This record gives sequence, C-alpha cells and structure tokens, in this order.
Amino acid sequence: MKILLVIDSSKSSQAVLDHAVARPWPSHTTFCVLSIVDLSHWGGLPELVENARRSAQTLVKAAADRLINSGHETIAEVQLGLPPNAVTKFAKRWGADLIMVGPRGLNAVTRVMLGSVAQAILRSAPCSVEIARTNSKTSSVFSPATKILLATDGSECSAAAMNMVANRAWPVGTQFKIVSVAELTIPENLSAAYSSSLTYPSGLIEELLNGAKCRAHEAVADARKILGAAGLSIMESGTVPFGDPQSVLLDEAKAWGADLIVLGSHGRHGIDRVLMGSVSESVALHAHCSVEVMRPHKEESSLKQTPAKYVSRMSA
Repeated sequence: MKILLVIDSSKSSQAVLDHAVARPWPSHTTFCVLSIVDLSHWGGLPELVENARRSAQTLVKAAADRLINSGHETIAEVQLGLPPNAVTKFAKRWGADLIMVGPRGLNAVTRVMLGSVAQAILRSAPCSVEIARTNSKTSSVFSPATKILLATDGSECSAAAMNMVANRAWPVGTQFKIVSVAELTIPENLSAAYSSSLTYPSGLIEELLNGAKCRAHEAVADARKILGAAGLSIMESGTVPFGDPQSVLLDEAKAWGADLIVLGSHGRHGIDRVLMGSVSESVALHAHCSVEVMRPHKEESSLKQTPAKYVSRMSA
C-alpha cells in the first residue's frame, strides 16, 4: 500500500502525521511525505521560493524520520506548483493508494489553505482520500479501540469500499457500525405527473419509503457479509435511519462518538441514489472526526522509488 501524506507546518498537518504513525497498516506499506511550495504566493521572488523550499525540506524530513522510527519505509518530496493540482498529479504519478490531508491550515512555508486543497483533492484524486482530524476525546489521536462508522448505499462503489475496509489492517478492538440511510427520492417522471398537486398521494409516498428502507436493509446486510468474512467486529445497526444522508451520517457519527467515517466516492443515480459524491464531500469536510472517502484506482505508478529508508528529492 502506498500512502501519500500532504503536510505543512500547521496543527492540522500534525494530526495527519499522528494518524499515520498511530495506526497499523498492511505489510509492505510505503509512505511519501509531500509538501507543496505554492508558487502563487512566492512566484517571481526566487530568494523567497528558495527559502520556502528549504523550510519545506526540513519539515518533510522531520516527518519522514518519525515514520521511519516507527518502522515504516518512507520517502519525502517537496514540489513547486499550484496546490491542489500538484498534489493530485503527484499522487497519480507515484501511484498512491491513499492520500491523507488535514482539513485546513495556513502556514508561512507554503501559504496553502488546506481547506480548499482538501476539497479539491476529494474531487480529483485518483485514489482514496482521508481528511484526518485530531480526536478531541483523548490526548492521543487514536485509542487502542477505535470506532469506525461505515456508510453504504448498496452501490458498487460502496461494495468496493467495504472490500477495501475488509482488507485493511485495524487496531485490535476496533468496532464497526454500518449505516445506510433511507432517503425518499421522487422520480422525475412522477414529480412531473403530480406537479400541479401540493402533495403526493399517501400511497405513493408509503411505497417509495418502503422501497428505500428495503434497499437500505439490503445494503447493510451485504456490507455485514463482507466485513464478517474478514472477522471484523460489527455492531448491531438497529433501525434504518431516514432523512438527508449528509445530516444523518454526521449526526450518527457524532452521537456514537466515531473516530473515523468511511464511505465510497459516490453512489447510485436517480431513485436509487443515497450517497452521492456531493454527500461524501460534505461529510468529509464537516464531520467532527476523520473521514476516508474510499476510491479504488487502476493507475500504475510511473514514478520509480529509491529503496532507501529515507530519500529527499527536491524537484520543481
């Protein structure tokens, strides 16, 4: 597994590094610590660009050393460019499986607002993206037993996310809670047919709602099969929540005290839609905890790695 850590000198980036160090990862996992010198702020001032580059080099080396000391093979990169394009392009070249980034931050080295960067990365990344946040419940980022809320709508994207979760290494004692939201969506043809009416027939609403609940139950059952086969500890989900997926997922995660929310990059369309890309993005940017939007990718790495434990490559 190849994990790209995007950092600057902010507290937000410290959380990213803390997450990477604290959690178990599959064997043969390789990290790359990346910092971007934003040319939109330093362009045309060569001396300032060079100073920013040196500061970024010190930053990524310290982070890489910490990962190495934790037993992880790690390389480091400083890139000149315009974030977030530089991040997504590098992730594609390097063949990253996961990008980890903080929710926001502003520093004197790169002058990168990670809020906008994180949002753009979520939309354009060729792989999974995690927005890493510090756990306010404890002094450490990850406790030995974590709580992970898994959102699913039964789509292929959700199934792929569940399989990725099943194949990931997790701390001993981790609890998983599967949530599928029953969302009442009126098909366009029915909406047009009843456009002159203030309300839809009660029978139609009940039929649509029952269908949404049925699909949600099936989505949870399918996810339980995948995770159960991997021997993961799954909590009973209880009743299927109904409402706006974004609001329900955020409320469920906060009420349960989740440490991480995991969902697919997008879901079905039309009446079958439950988790769309916009919902995933909104949850990732507004959750109280860390969020990983899982997206399988097929890109092959074209950026060769040096087998050394630490390599600092400063390229434009």
